[in-house]
Amino acid sequence: MTKLSDRPNTALMVIDVQNGVVADVHQHDEVVANIARLVEKARDEGVPIVWVQHSDEQLKKGSEAWAFVPELKRREPEPLVHKSFADSFEDTDLEEVLAGAGIGRLVVAGAQTDECIRATHTNLYWKYHTAPGRTAAVEDTKDVTFAG
Repeated sequence: MTKLSDRPNTALMVIDVQNGVVADVHQHDEVVANIARLVEKARDEGVPIVWVQHSDEQLKKGSEAWAFVPELKRREPEPLVHKSFADSFEDTDLEEVLAGAGIGRLVVAGAQTDECIRATHTNLYWKYHTAPGRTAAVEDTKDVTFAG
């Protein structure tokens, strides 16, 4: 649900599922497979996908560590937002991408999402977070719906 009347659309946002970020992730294969299922489901349902890719000293643009994992393939014209800070909105065009597509509801998946969007702190925080006209939830991949 969104309070933004001019942004009725939902998108899947895939953040930092890059080789150098997820190399040592607990249950790597299951995590990547869950994200791949969400990507496939979004595409099947015609839901936009916004990709966010981090670069810094350890993740140099163009390097193998910087690349998305091979199981996830971004397609044209799916937007790609490049970031160099933990916050996906800081000094990026993410807000413009979302506004331009009328996106007011996000389903967020990825690596280190608690660090990569300001105020996400932890999944536990999102599970119990409420605000007027806003909702947030943590769901198993099988339970995700893109309908607002």
